[in-house]
Amino acid sequence: MSISITAKDVADLRTMTGAGMMDCKKALVDAEGNVDKAIELLRERGVAKAAKKEGRIAAEGVVGAYVNGNIGVLIEVNCESDFVSKGEKFHAIVDTLAKVVAENQPKDVEELNDCKVDGVTVREYITNQTVVIGEKISIRRFVVYSTKGKIETYIHMGGKVGVMVEADPFMAGAELLHDVALQIAANKPEYVAKEDVPASVIEKEKEILLVQMQNEEKNANKPREILEKIVMGKIGKYYTENCLLEQAYIKDDSMTISKFIGDNFKIARFTRWEMGEGLEKRNDDFAAEVAAQTKKQ
Repeated sequence: MSISITAKDVADLRTMTGAGMMDCKKALVDAEGNVDKAIELLRERGVAKAAKKEGRIAAEGVVGAYVNGNIGVLIEVNCESDFVSKGEKFHAIVDTLAKVVAENQPKDVEELNDCKVDGVTVREYITNQTVVIGEKISIRRFVVYSTKGKIETYIHMGGKVGVMVEADPFMAGAELLHDVALQIAANKPEYVAKEDVPASVIEKEKEILLVQMQNEEKNANKPREILEKIVMGKIGKYYTENCLLEQAYIKDDSMTISKFIGDNFKIARFTRWEMGEGLEKRNDDFAAEVAAQTKKQ
């Protein structure tokens, strides 16, 4: 069966992996259009790092945060243009919606739409504000934390990245917790601790690393059991890159985050969002560029 690989498919895969366009096209063809398999092939071939959650960063909007006592909210609201997303009116809308979420703690966006704000439902409020700013507004997602400990939030670049982290139990160290939020924003951990990484994820990582090493010429004559031992050593690097407590502290790489925190508090959970991750917007010029460079290959 013939699989149609479009220029947009190639462009999206390049955005997700950072691999070259031709490598992306070949991987998509070999994977018969399956994006996850194509990412795996690119990693095995040594031309891409692990694709993290950010995916395709494209939509406009803002990630906002709100904390009131033991309740914290992280919310993403989208609009149509970067110009509007930077405006005070749009940021005020995001702040209002975050407070509504904190006060009502709805289970999803649909339930949030039925909550009241300024005497109307959120659905009606969004419609009214759309008229005010002249662009479609949509609430994409939100998360609510409720804790007996402490919640810290950090918004980077006016809402391009948002972090919420919960420390429970929390004994001391508000400034330390703020630095942890900065760490999460900058280093993009996937998990709090090594124990949180699913066994299936580690097994898949081992498989990819093994194939990657077998594809390297210098390892051509090495027995599989030797390569497997080397892979086990490399898994340690996976933990230091993907687990918050194992990461080197960005302000002092001589210590890990675990050592930096000490006995002041325990990280219970965190959420890190990049505005627009997984969404798309039109980028005709880039798609045309990809098409021009791949159509004859």
